[in-house]
Amino acid sequence: MSEHRRKPPQPQEGGRAAARRGPSAPAAGRRAAPRGATGSSSDASGSGHGSEDEERPYGGRAEARRAAQRSTGAGRRRAAEPGGRAGARRGAGARPRGAAPGKKRIIDYPRADKDGWRRWMPSWRLASGLSLAFLGSLVAVAGIGYALVGVPDVALTATAQNNVYYWSDGSEMVSTGGETNRQIVNLPQIPKAMQDAVISQENKTFETDSGIDPKGIARAVFNMAKGEDTQGGSTITQQYVKNAMLDDQSQTLTRKFKELFVSIKVGTSVPKNEIMEGYLNSAYYGRNAYGIQAAARAYFNKDAIDLNPGECAFLAATLKGATYYDPAGATNIDPAATDTANKKRALAQMQDTLDKMVEYGHLNAGDRAKYIELPEVQNPRFNTALSGQIGYLVDLANGYLVNNEEKTGISEQRLREGGLSIHTTFDKKKVDQLEKAVQEVQKENIDPEKRPEEDTHVQFGGASVDPDTGAIVAIYGGADATKHFTNNADQTGAQVGSTFKPFVLAAAMNWGIRDPELGPVQAQDERTKVSPKSLYNGKNKLKIENYDDSIWRNEKGEEWLQVNDGDETYGDPPNYEIDLRTAMQYSVNSAYVQLGMDVGLDKVKEAAVDAGVLESSLAGIDFPSFSLGISDPSAIRMAGSYATFAASGKQNDPFSVTKVTSKDGEIFTYETAPKEAFTPLVADNVTDVLKTVVEDGTGTNAQLEGREVAGKTGTTDDNLSAWFVGYTPQLSTAISMFRYPDDETVKNRTFLSMYGTGGQESIHGASFPSEIWQAYMAEAMKGTKAEKFPEPEPIGDVVNDTPSPTPTPTITETEEEESPTPTPSPTPTRTTSSPSPSATCTDFLGCEDDGGTDNGGTDTGGTDTGGTDGGVPGSPDPSASSTANGGNNGNGNGNGSTDGGLFGGSG
Repeated sequence: MSEHRRKPPQPQEGGRAAARRGPSAPAAGRRAAPRGATGSSSDASGSGHGSEDEERPYGGRAEARRAAQRSTGAGRRRAAEPGGRAGARRGAGARPRGAAPGKKRIIDYPRADKDGWRRWMPSWRLASGLSLAFLGSLVAVAGIGYALVGVPDVALTATAQNNVYYWSDGSEMVSTGGETNRQIVNLPQIPKAMQDAVISQENKTFETDSGIDPKGIARAVFNMAKGEDTQGGSTITQQYVKNAMLDDQSQTLTRKFKELFVSIKVGTSVPKNEIMEGYLNSAYYGRNAYGIQAAARAYFNKDAIDLNPGECAFLAATLKGATYYDPAGATNIDPAATDTANKKRALAQMQDTLDKMVEYGHLNAGDRAKYIELPEVQNPRFNTALSGQIGYLVDLANGYLVNNEEKTGISEQRLREGGLSIHTTFDKKKVDQLEKAVQEVQKENIDPEKRPEEDTHVQFGGASVDPDTGAIVAIYGGADATKHFTNNADQTGAQVGSTFKPFVLAAAMNWGIRDPELGPVQAQDERTKVSPKSLYNGKNKLKIENYDDSIWRNEKGEEWLQVNDGDETYGDPPNYEIDLRTAMQYSVNSAYVQLGMDVGLDKVKEAAVDAGVLESSLAGIDFPSFSLGISDPSAIRMAGSYATFAASGKQNDPFSVTKVTSKDGEIFTYETAPKEAFTPLVADNVTDVLKTVVEDGTGTNAQLEGREVAGKTGTTDDNLSAWFVGYTPQLSTAISMFRYPDDETVKNRTFLSMYGTGGQESIHGASFPSEIWQAYMAEAMKGTKAEKFPEPEPIGDVVNDTPSPTPTPTITETEEEESPTPTPSPTPTRTTSSPSPSATCTDFLGCEDDGGTDNGGTDTGGTDTGGTDGGVPGSPDPSASSTANGGNNGNGNGNGSTDGGLFGGSG
């Protein structure tokens, strides 16, 4: 065998097993040097193995083998292995486990001596060190913050800027709203009961806590992060600090942290009695009253020291939000804040506070039992600069801004801070003209001394709206905003009567009536649009039918008979047919109630809402009398909805503010957004029919020389309210009249009948309301071009067109006694009819089983007596509260100021 094929000599130590074990592992932490790297002879020859003890530093062959394997894996990259993972883990750059690091790091992360996920787990030393560093930085920040803030001075918070309000022409109306009604008093002048009341209700641990509520702060921060309200939950100390930081009321984390540091400083450096004194002297109690002394005067006209525990508990309730706890109501801010709702809330909160005062040992049970009702509260007082109509106008503008905060960016708090320039839609000349028109009619006709039983508590309301934009150009809210606190242009609870009928006609021309030959589902889709020439039954005490020709019955299965004004029947027998134009002209109830049933009351409601009436003001949708105006929209909304017809179907929400600016620039600018409520075809035909009312019908008192006028009278049953709503192409105006006691000390106030008021047998929309409307509009339209309404195109089909005798009537005027006798064409025949013997009296719509008289008038045999001017029958249950108490409100605010303060977005 040749030399080069000869086997190499075997090692002397251990034979094959030793060869498999390979060379000894190099020193820990160093890579084994390749042969020949040292230059020694032993390296070159492959000999020079050390002793057995030197090759096995780990204590045995197996351990030596494992060490060698580790050394080999760490020293050079092995060939790829199946699966690859182990190779990858042992690839180049990996340091052998247990090997000494090359250079020591200050922060051993990722951890050098760990493999896999353990490398990324911080050691306890690192974790604890970072935690200590974080806490230390927080302490440092807190220390700096604590050092930088100071203790607030309540006296410095008693300043605020005025808001300046401008007329539509840019001239200044009034500067007001920023006055701060505060008189600081020392703690001995504040009853102990007041201190106990706020401690019991707001912060029972006040005497012992540190002044902050960590949970409340965390909740506020969390809510801010979510973009929600920060909510309450603060201690009295924190609330005091918040009240004193009027220069910054923003809902930001920066301000919250500043408030926190100030609260901590106040809690640690200011005595509790000084904190309590500062809180009660800086808190806002409503009625522009800051501080307990101003609040005691605003609500009870007494000094703070004279407050009893019940009054103290009540004032503690107002601290939760005077808008919702002032018994006078605040519907200009929120429609839900009616006086009735606020009284209920305030009483419940007051009782809860008194109970807690007993529970915490601040009040004995015997004294607590004396205060089970709300204390008597005086009416709110306005600044004398807000007398006359100015107070109502300011209230209207403020309500619009706050109720539309998402759009305007102005909250009640921001409004109170002042410094705003508020440009309104109000036309000074028109406001003065409307007030003058009311005052002249009232002075000439209403005499409480001469007729104390008939002429007391007479009230008027009015509003004027621009059809092109929806701008409220004028209102009449009452005699004086400093004496009469309810804005009568707003929702008062007075039902609108037959001024609601145009919405029935609009629904019939827009959607049409249902076909009784079709099933209920198909009838909703396949309808017949009606023409003003369509014929309907004008009979008095008419049985009302459902659209499928079945007789309408109430929930007890009893029939209902619809009555016309003065028990008059229109049209000749046997069919008593009268067209819808003439039925509107003379306000024939039976025809329009049946038309509403044929169309569907849901569609009548939809037409009213589309025109601009607020859905919240509608009542009795399930009853046929819904078509006769048993609902109580405000004068602003009625003027606005008729403006929709004047604008050929374009609807604009009434609004009262065009622009708001501050020292920082513009905050809000109103942008009109008209909607098409009806097609011009429908709207112009409604206008054409309403022109007939003024030319030859119940509204002749509203005629304007040389101008086209469209409008409708309205009178409710039992003569509880009367309306006239009308318009020219350029201006729409609504006038209301009713009797309602102003005296809030009178319990269970209700609307009073106007029989005999003003020396007239009864009051109708055709009398004083139309006279006021005419006097105002004649002045308001001076200097403007006399425009004509669009000529309507023919619309719909003439339904119910059956042969009948040509009417040759003799009209007995009842409602229009004070106006010129009309010469209508065609002229319907009126005949007086007697009650139907088949009728059965029920308690439906206020009818008593014994045929007694109620709010709905005298109901005999289930008959709706109607009232004058197509008067509204007794209200169904849904509107009963509105009739009984001025619309759920002792002040007569109805469902709330969804107009006076929503006015425009109500509005």
